[in-house]
Amino acid sequence: MALFSSLTPVFLAIICVLIGVIMKKTNGEKEKRDRKSQHPSRPWVDEDLKDGTDHPLEEEEDDEEWQGLEENVAHIPFTGEHYSEAEMIKRSQTFYELLNKRRSVRFLSDEPVPREVIDNVIRTAGTSPSGAHTEPWTFVVVQDPYLKHKIREIVEEEEEINYKKRMGDRWVNDLKRLRTNWIKEYLDTAPYLILIFKQVYGRLPNGKKKTHYYNEISVSIACGILLAALQNVGLYTVTSTPLNCGPQLRVLLQRPANEKLLLLLPVGYPKKDATVPALTRKPLEDIMVVM
Repeated sequence: MALFSSLTPVFLAIICVLIGVIMKKTNGEKEKRDRKSQHPSRPWVDEDLKDGTDHPLEEEEDDEEWQGLEENVAHIPFTGEHYSEAEMIKRSQTFYELLNKRRSVRFLSDEPVPREVIDNVIRTAGTSPSGAHTEPWTFVVVQDPYLKHKIREIVEEEEEINYKKRMGDRWVNDLKRLRTNWIKEYLDTAPYLILIFKQVYGRLPNGKKKTHYYNEISVSIACGILLAALQNVGLYTVTSTPLNCGPQLRVLLQRPANEKLLLLLPVGYPKKDATVPALTRKPLEDIMVVM
Protein backbone atom coordinates (compact mmCIF):
# COMPACT_ATOMS: atom_id res chain seq x y z
CA MET A 1 0.00 0.00 0.00
CA ALA A 2 2.84 2.35 0.88
CA LEU A 3 4.53 1.47 -2.41
CA PHE A 4 1.35 2.31 -4.35
CA SER A 5 1.02 5.61 -2.53
CA SER A 6 4.59 6.54 -3.39
CA LEU A 7 4.07 5.69 -7.07
CA THR A 8 0.81 7.66 -7.44
CA PRO A 9 2.54 11.03 -8.11
CA VAL A 10 4.67 9.33 -10.74
CA PHE A 11 1.59 7.91 -12.49
CA LEU A 12 -0.14 11.26 -12.34
CA ALA A 13 2.89 12.98 -13.85
CA ILE A 14 3.05 10.42 -16.68
CA ILE A 15 -0.66 10.84 -17.39
CA CYS A 16 -0.29 14.64 -17.48
CA VAL A 17 2.63 14.38 -19.94
CA LEU A 18 0.64 12.03 -22.19
CA ILE A 19 -2.35 14.37 -22.16
CA GLY A 20 -0.08 17.30 -23.03
CA VAL A 21 1.49 15.40 -25.94
CA ILE A 22 -1.92 14.40 -27.29
CA MET A 23 -3.27 17.97 -27.05
CA LYS A 24 -0.15 19.39 -28.71
CA LYS A 25 -0.43 16.92 -31.56
CA THR A 26 -4.13 17.68 -32.00
CA ASN A 27 -3.53 21.43 -32.05
CA GLY A 28 -0.65 21.01 -34.49
CA GLU A 29 -2.83 19.05 -36.90
CA LYS A 30 -5.56 21.69 -36.60
CA GLU A 31 -3.07 24.45 -37.40
CA LYS A 32 -1.88 22.53 -40.47
CA ARG A 33 -5.47 22.16 -41.67
CA ASP A 34 -6.11 25.86 -41.08
CA ARG A 35 -3.00 26.82 -43.02
CA LYS A 36 -3.98 24.60 -45.93
CA SER A 37 -7.43 26.15 -46.04
CA GLN A 38 -6.01 29.66 -46.23
CA HIS A 39 -4.93 31.31 -49.48
CA PRO A 40 -1.18 31.63 -49.97
CA SER A 41 0.26 34.86 -48.61
CA ARG A 42 0.90 37.56 -51.20
CA PRO A 43 2.08 40.59 -49.24
CA TRP A 44 2.51 42.68 -52.42
CA VAL A 45 -1.21 42.61 -53.19
CA ASP A 46 -2.79 46.02 -52.59
CA GLU A 47 -6.28 45.93 -51.08
CA ASP A 48 -7.21 49.04 -53.08
CA LEU A 49 -6.46 47.22 -56.34
CA LYS A 50 -8.75 44.29 -55.61
CA ASP A 51 -11.99 44.24 -57.56
CA GLY A 52 -14.87 44.63 -55.11
CA THR A 53 -17.59 44.08 -57.72
CA ASP A 54 -18.60 40.71 -56.33
CA HIS A 55 -18.53 41.82 -52.72
CA PRO A 56 -22.07 42.46 -51.38
CA LEU A 57 -22.74 45.78 -49.74
CA GLU A 58 -23.75 46.06 -46.12
CA GLU A 59 -27.17 44.89 -44.97
CA GLU A 60 -28.43 48.47 -45.09
CA GLU A 61 -28.76 48.12 -48.87
CA ASP A 62 -32.07 46.85 -50.24
CA ASP A 63 -31.74 45.22 -53.67
CA GLU A 64 -35.18 46.47 -54.65
CA GLU A 65 -34.58 50.02 -53.46
CA TRP A 66 -34.40 52.94 -55.87
CA GLN A 67 -30.79 53.51 -56.90
CA GLY A 68 -31.07 57.15 -57.83
CA LEU A 69 -31.56 56.58 -61.57
CA GLU A 70 -34.63 57.66 -63.49
CA GLU A 71 -37.17 54.87 -63.69
CA ASN A 72 -37.61 55.30 -67.42
CA VAL A 73 -34.71 56.97 -69.23
CA ALA A 74 -35.87 58.64 -72.41
CA HIS A 75 -34.39 57.33 -75.63
CA ILE A 76 -33.45 59.81 -78.33
CA PRO A 77 -32.57 59.32 -82.01
CA PHE A 78 -28.96 58.44 -82.70
CA THR A 79 -27.00 58.71 -85.92
CA GLY A 80 -23.37 57.61 -85.91
CA GLU A 81 -20.60 58.38 -88.35
CA HIS A 82 -20.55 56.15 -91.40
CA TYR A 83 -17.23 56.35 -93.20
CA SER A 84 -16.36 54.78 -96.52
CA GLU A 85 -14.33 51.60 -96.38
CA ALA A 86 -11.22 53.42 -97.57
CA GLU A 87 -11.68 56.17 -94.95
CA MET A 88 -12.19 53.59 -92.20
CA ILE A 89 -8.97 51.81 -93.11
CA LYS A 90 -7.10 55.12 -93.26
CA ARG A 91 -8.43 56.33 -89.91
CA SER A 92 -7.79 53.02 -88.18
CA GLN A 93 -4.20 52.94 -89.46
CA THR A 94 -3.58 56.56 -88.46
CA PHE A 95 -4.96 56.01 -84.97
CA TYR A 96 -2.90 52.85 -84.54
CA GLU A 97 0.26 54.67 -85.58
CA LEU A 98 -0.50 57.42 -83.05
CA LEU A 99 -1.08 55.01 -80.17
CA ASN A 100 1.85 52.81 -81.17
CA LYS A 101 4.11 55.77 -80.37
CA ARG A 102 2.91 55.71 -76.76
CA ARG A 103 5.66 54.90 -74.29
CA SER A 104 5.90 54.89 -70.51
CA VAL A 105 8.09 57.92 -69.84
CA ARG A 106 9.73 58.28 -66.42
CA PHE A 107 11.77 61.38 -67.24
CA LEU A 108 9.31 64.26 -67.36
CA SER A 109 10.15 67.96 -67.52
CA ASP A 110 8.58 70.73 -65.46
CA GLU A 111 7.52 72.62 -68.60
CA PRO A 112 4.02 74.03 -68.00
CA VAL A 113 1.03 72.37 -69.63
CA PRO A 114 -2.18 74.32 -70.34
CA ARG A 115 -4.78 73.51 -67.70
CA GLU A 116 -7.52 73.50 -70.35
CA VAL A 117 -5.82 70.53 -72.01
CA ILE A 118 -5.94 68.57 -68.74
CA ASP A 119 -9.62 69.46 -68.34
CA ASN A 120 -10.38 68.22 -71.85
CA VAL A 121 -8.53 64.89 -71.56
CA ILE A 122 -10.36 64.15 -68.30
CA ARG A 123 -13.67 65.10 -69.93
CA THR A 124 -12.73 62.58 -72.61
CA ALA A 125 -12.03 59.89 -70.00
CA GLY A 126 -15.42 60.67 -68.50
CA THR A 127 -17.12 59.54 -71.73
CA SER A 128 -16.22 55.95 -70.82
CA PRO A 129 -19.03 53.39 -70.49
CA SER A 130 -19.84 52.20 -66.98
CA GLY A 131 -22.04 49.60 -65.31
CA ALA A 132 -25.64 50.92 -65.25
CA HIS A 133 -24.17 54.35 -66.08
CA THR A 134 -22.98 54.84 -62.51
CA GLU A 135 -19.76 56.61 -63.65
CA PRO A 136 -17.78 55.35 -60.62
CA TRP A 137 -14.63 57.45 -61.07
CA THR A 138 -12.95 60.45 -59.52
CA PHE A 139 -9.97 62.12 -61.20
CA VAL A 140 -7.91 64.11 -58.71
CA VAL A 141 -5.59 66.59 -60.45
CA VAL A 142 -2.64 67.72 -58.32
CA GLN A 143 -0.54 70.69 -59.39
CA ASP A 144 0.45 72.13 -56.01
CA PRO A 145 4.22 71.56 -55.48
CA TYR A 146 3.81 70.84 -51.76
CA LEU A 147 1.15 68.19 -52.37
CA LYS A 148 3.17 66.64 -55.18
CA HIS A 149 6.18 66.32 -52.90
CA LYS A 150 4.11 64.81 -50.08
CA ILE A 151 2.78 62.26 -52.57
CA ARG A 152 6.35 61.47 -53.62
CA GLU A 153 7.41 60.95 -49.99
CA ILE A 154 4.53 58.56 -49.34
CA VAL A 155 5.07 56.62 -52.59
CA GLU A 156 8.85 56.31 -52.25
CA GLU A 157 8.63 55.14 -48.64
CA GLU A 158 6.17 52.37 -49.51
CA GLU A 159 7.87 51.49 -52.80
CA GLU A 160 11.21 50.93 -51.07
CA ILE A 161 9.47 48.42 -48.80
CA ASN A 162 7.77 46.87 -51.85
CA TYR A 163 11.08 46.38 -53.67
CA LYS A 164 12.95 45.09 -50.64
CA LYS A 165 10.31 42.95 -48.92
CA ARG A 166 6.91 42.65 -50.57
CA MET A 167 7.40 42.08 -54.27
CA GLY A 168 9.75 39.12 -54.20
CA ASP A 169 12.93 38.33 -56.12
CA ARG A 170 11.22 37.33 -59.36
CA TRP A 171 9.30 40.58 -59.74
CA VAL A 172 12.29 42.72 -58.76
CA ASN A 173 14.54 40.85 -61.22
CA ASP A 174 11.98 41.29 -64.01
CA LEU A 175 12.04 45.04 -63.38
CA LYS A 176 15.82 45.30 -63.44
CA ARG A 177 15.94 45.19 -67.25
CA LEU A 178 13.63 48.24 -67.28
CA ARG A 179 15.90 50.02 -64.77
CA THR A 180 13.09 50.96 -62.41
CA ASN A 181 13.36 51.45 -58.67
CA TRP A 182 11.58 53.20 -55.82
CA ILE A 183 12.93 56.67 -56.66
CA LYS A 184 10.12 58.64 -58.33
CA GLU A 185 11.56 62.03 -59.31
CA TYR A 186 8.78 62.54 -61.84
CA LEU A 187 6.29 62.97 -59.01
CA ASP A 188 7.97 66.30 -58.26
CA THR A 189 8.86 67.43 -61.78
CA ALA A 190 5.69 66.60 -63.75
CA PRO A 191 3.44 69.67 -63.92
CA TYR A 192 0.39 67.54 -63.09
CA LEU A 193 -0.33 64.34 -61.23
CA ILE A 194 -3.64 62.68 -62.02
CA LEU A 195 -4.80 60.19 -59.39
CA ILE A 196 -7.70 58.01 -60.54
CA PHE A 197 -9.93 56.69 -57.78
CA LYS A 198 -12.60 54.05 -58.25
CA GLN A 199 -15.79 54.61 -56.29
CA VAL A 200 -16.58 51.16 -54.92
CA TYR A 201 -20.06 52.39 -54.02
CA GLY A 202 -22.04 55.62 -54.10
CA ARG A 203 -24.56 57.27 -51.81
CA LEU A 204 -28.30 57.61 -52.29
CA PRO A 205 -30.12 60.81 -51.29
CA ASN A 206 -31.20 59.06 -48.09
CA GLY A 207 -27.58 58.32 -47.21
CA LYS A 208 -27.69 54.59 -47.93
CA LYS A 209 -25.13 52.92 -50.15
CA LYS A 210 -25.67 52.83 -53.89
CA THR A 211 -24.34 49.89 -55.89
CA HIS A 212 -21.64 50.71 -58.43
CA TYR A 213 -21.69 47.76 -60.78
CA TYR A 214 -18.40 46.64 -62.33
CA ASN A 215 -16.63 49.65 -60.82
CA GLU A 216 -13.17 48.14 -61.39
CA ILE A 217 -13.77 47.40 -65.07
CA SER A 218 -15.55 50.71 -65.68
CA VAL A 219 -12.74 52.82 -64.21
CA SER A 220 -10.10 50.73 -66.00
CA ILE A 221 -11.77 51.47 -69.34
CA ALA A 222 -11.83 55.18 -68.45
CA CYS A 223 -8.09 54.99 -67.70
CA GLY A 224 -7.42 53.50 -71.13
CA ILE A 225 -9.36 56.29 -72.82
CA LEU A 226 -7.42 58.83 -70.73
CA LEU A 227 -4.09 57.37 -71.91
CA ALA A 228 -5.23 57.63 -75.52
CA ALA A 229 -6.40 61.23 -74.98
CA LEU A 230 -3.02 62.18 -73.49
CA GLN A 231 -1.18 60.63 -76.42
CA ASN A 232 -3.45 62.51 -78.80
CA VAL A 233 -2.32 65.89 -77.42
CA GLY A 234 1.37 65.05 -77.16
CA LEU A 235 1.55 64.53 -73.40
CA TYR A 236 3.29 61.58 -71.78
CA THR A 237 3.00 59.59 -68.59
CA VAL A 238 3.88 56.34 -66.87
CA THR A 239 1.12 54.14 -65.50
CA SER A 240 1.89 53.94 -61.80
CA THR A 241 0.09 51.67 -59.35
CA PRO A 242 1.63 52.71 -56.02
CA LEU A 243 1.15 49.56 -53.97
CA ASN A 244 0.00 50.04 -50.38
CA CYS A 245 -0.13 53.84 -50.73
CA GLY A 246 -3.87 54.17 -51.27
CA PRO A 247 -5.02 54.83 -47.69
CA GLN A 248 -2.34 57.45 -47.02
CA LEU A 249 -2.93 59.23 -50.32
CA ARG A 250 -6.68 59.12 -49.76
CA VAL A 251 -6.23 60.89 -46.42
CA LEU A 252 -3.75 63.40 -47.87
CA LEU A 253 -6.14 64.31 -50.69
CA GLN A 254 -9.19 64.25 -48.39
CA ARG A 255 -11.06 61.66 -50.42
CA PRO A 256 -14.00 59.74 -48.89
CA ALA A 257 -13.84 56.12 -47.74
CA ASN A 258 -15.78 54.81 -50.76
CA GLU A 259 -12.93 55.82 -53.09
CA LYS A 260 -9.91 53.59 -53.64
CA LEU A 261 -6.81 54.56 -55.59
CA LEU A 262 -6.47 52.64 -58.84
CA LEU A 263 -3.84 54.55 -60.82
CA LEU A 264 -1.44 57.48 -60.50
CA LEU A 265 -0.36 59.27 -63.67
CA PRO A 266 2.38 61.92 -63.75
CA VAL A 267 1.61 64.01 -66.84
CA GLY A 268 3.85 66.30 -68.85
CA TYR A 269 6.39 66.60 -71.64
CA PRO A 270 9.49 64.38 -71.78
CA LYS A 271 12.81 65.85 -70.72
CA LYS A 272 15.16 66.61 -73.61
CA ASP A 273 17.46 63.79 -72.50
CA ALA A 274 14.62 61.35 -71.70
CA THR A 275 15.12 57.70 -72.58
CA VAL A 276 12.76 54.71 -72.74
CA PRO A 277 13.45 50.96 -72.91
CA ALA A 278 13.78 49.62 -76.46
CA LEU A 279 10.77 47.33 -76.22
CA THR A 280 8.77 45.70 -78.98
CA ARG A 281 5.10 44.73 -79.00
CA LYS A 282 3.56 41.39 -79.85
CA PRO A 283 2.52 41.02 -83.50
CA LEU A 284 -1.17 40.92 -84.37
CA GLU A 285 -1.19 37.14 -84.82
CA ASP A 286 -0.09 36.71 -81.21
CA ILE A 287 -2.85 38.84 -79.70
CA MET A 288 -5.83 38.18 -81.99
CA VAL A 289 -7.74 34.99 -82.69
CA VAL A 290 -10.26 34.95 -85.54
CA MET A 291 -12.93 32.25 -85.24
